[in-house]
Amino acid sequence: MLSKGARIKKDLPINLEINADLVRVVDDTTGEQLGVLKLRDAVSQAEAKGLDLVLMAAKSNPPVCRIMDYGKYKYEQSKKANAAKKRQHVMQIKEVKVRASTDQHDLDVKMRHAKQFLSEGNKVKVSLRFRGREMAHTGQGLAQMKHVAELVAEFGKPEKMPNMEGRQMIMILAPLKK
Repeated sequence: MLSKGARIKKDLPINLEINADLVRVVDDTTGEQLGVLKLRDAVSQAEAKGLDLVLMAAKSNPPVCRIMDYGKYKYEQSKKANAAKKRQHVMQIKEVKVRASTDQHDLDVKMRHAKQFLSEGNKVKVSLRFRGREMAHTGQGLAQMKHVAELVAEFGKPEKMPNMEGRQMIMILAPLKK
């Protein structure tokens, strides 16, 4: 929580927050350089236009500042960030559970779901659980996993080959690049 005198920190220093005696000033409306000015003169020019003096390149010598509407600049930056966030796709891992003795029709239904997940760009975790005496027949489970990989070959490929983790055999399928 903010105390009474606390301020919210801004990205870029503006107006008298800039720590420099001389600054190179660029006018945002015309795009022309106004030259190297004292900080107070640059701030007064910005205020005369009803705009802010914003530090753009602090590391250059002298620092480069731009006369612009800082509120509008922040708004445009947030719009760009939101648009970039909407364009990105977060990959999820969906799970499909099969058994070594799963019948063909049931396997087809599960593979239809796996193909749908892969076509949406998600990874698919195929897990095969062994119960009781089935642990003696892990070869059947491995054969079932290879069959699963063949069924979804046009949509995805195994990223992590089948391996045993306790009583489960797990394989990760990754979608093919478009």
